[in-house]
Amino acid sequence: MTSILVQAFIYLCAAVLMVPLAKRLGLGSVLGYLIAGVVIGPLAGWVGQETATIQHFAEFGVVMMLFLVGLELEPRMLWDMRHRLLGLGGLQMAATTAVLASIAMILGLMWSEALTVGVIFSLSSTAIVLQTFNEKGLAKTEGGRAAFSVLLLQDIAVIPVLALIPLLALPELQVAAELVNDVAQHHDELSLVAHLPAWATALVVLVTVGALIAAGHYLSRPLFRFVAESGLHEVFTAAALMLVIGIAALMSLIGLSPALGTFLAGVVLANSEFRHELEADIEPFKGLLLGLFFITVGAGIQFGVLAADWPSIVGLTLALMLVKMTILWVLSTAFHVHASNRWLFALSLAQAGEFGFVLVGFSVAQHVIPVDLAQKLSLVVALSMFLTPLLFIVFERVIQPRYQRRDDETEADEIDEQGTVIIAGIGRFGQIINRLLIANGVTTVVLDFRALQVDRLRSVNVKSYYGDASRMDLLETAGIREANALVVAIDDQARAVELVQRVKHTYPHVYILARAYDRRHLYELNHAGADHVISETYLSALQMGGDVLARLGYHPFRVEQLKRQFRSAEHAYFEELFQTWRGEGDISGFSDHYKQLFMKMDSELIHAMQIDRADQHSRSERGWTPPPKSYLKEMGG
Repeated sequence: MTSILVQAFIYLCAAVLMVPLAKRLGLGSVLGYLIAGVVIGPLAGWVGQETATIQHFAEFGVVMMLFLVGLELEPRMLWDMRHRLLGLGGLQMAATTAVLASIAMILGLMWSEALTVGVIFSLSSTAIVLQTFNEKGLAKTEGGRAAFSVLLLQDIAVIPVLALIPLLALPELQVAAELVNDVAQHHDELSLVAHLPAWATALVVLVTVGALIAAGHYLSRPLFRFVAESGLHEVFTAAALMLVIGIAALMSLIGLSPALGTFLAGVVLANSEFRHELEADIEPFKGLLLGLFFITVGAGIQFGVLAADWPSIVGLTLALMLVKMTILWVLSTAFHVHASNRWLFALSLAQAGEFGFVLVGFSVAQHVIPVDLAQKLSLVVALSMFLTPLLFIVFERVIQPRYQRRDDETEADEIDEQGTVIIAGIGRFGQIINRLLIANGVTTVVLDFRALQVDRLRSVNVKSYYGDASRMDLLETAGIREANALVVAIDDQARAVELVQRVKHTYPHVYILARAYDRRHLYELNHAGADHVISETYLSALQMGGDVLARLGYHPFRVEQLKRQFRSAEHAYFEELFQTWRGEGDISGFSDHYKQLFMKMDSELIHAMQIDRADQHSRSERGWTPPPKSYLKEMGG
């Protein structure tokens, strides 16, 4: 018991110290976990043989992660991904396996060994890639979605790969089976299909998956409703863990990937009313286990084997990543992944994956590859995973800014019309404004410097032009001299302020309406000369606040009155707050004088909320409810 506690303390200390430091240095949490593992393992020697056992346990974090990913995907969304899932993912695995197997044969491996190596290295790390995507906000990008499609196909492909590997067994390695019992021991698990014929195994798999989907659809809701009615949060957490662990165990019993099973369960539960509760309960366990998994990868690097043959191992690692990047780049071009997203796709999937450790051990156990080759392959897998966070840093700090500059320098579209209103920026905010104006017959000219966004709008027949709206020549072509209004809705805050300044100085007659990111940006736009500025969240937040009051029992007309009084109270103090901010010139933060004035405004706001304009007319809110439409007719009006 004492040794377990000491080992747990060492792992937790390493994570607590190294991960925040890595995040502060901009390296990301994954690299922090990997470095922590190297420090407590190969360098300090504080952890040892138990690392491999802990790694198998920590791999359950990948299972939980795919369950959470499934919860975010509705079946319809998964169906919409089918072309990239099968096309992009399938071609990636086939092409990578073929190229790497050919290289392995050139290096002297037998065809069966080479094919096994190619399949193992064709997989990428779901754990590292998705974790980094979530941290850096890349999951919703075009490159992130393409990478997710490939990762999902790879996880599914593990099933036929596990069936293929035993067919490649070498007779000479079977003679030495007793020498690898320790490597294969963890594969000696319970199985419901181990001795069944192929057709029976397929039938069991199909029935089990069908039963899982049916149970998730029809039985999960009554179960979770029953547990929720107990009012005990810890019991609901236990039920969530029971669901994930049970599905993972069931998938293992029939020879399927536990990660695939929990992913399917997540997809089935994506429309459940208990989805968010499940996410909240599973997320802490997932994060902790994934962190533990990354630490074990770092701790498991065998520096002795690496030192004995480091040129070939490092060379193989770099060659592997270069080959995979090249194949991924070509495929991303064929599937029309654009600009910097192409690099994101290629760099993020260039490593080998955590399933590589499983397949290497399984291949040794099935007498497909020798132990000495397996040790080198495991090192290549670990080193490629170790280098992946560095590739993300290269993308973030070198490639992405370069494409941003290239977008800025790209020749703008030729604008062939002029509009009554010019809209600079056609993101989620500008689109709504543009649709409203067009629906009412107003002629608009839309400018945006994001080529991909312009292409997307054109695909749905929204006419827009690629170009930097801060360029005065483009505004001239768009008709700024005769335009009635300019709407500034670009995301770059500094560029928005600069645009307002230029236009107001050159064309003072143009009425400028601008979208502000926050209060300071609002002041900056006002100072630059914008005629009307609104915070992008102000009205929606005010509307939702009113909805909350209505839900709490406030009369609808009283809610509208309170919202108007709130806006009036803020408007009364706006000029004073603005002049205070401008006069003190506090750019880095608001001054103490400003903060005192803001708190005074909030005090006045509370007082204003107590005033009821109908106090002198009626004791009830119903007293000033507007009369029905038929009132005037009934009164003879």
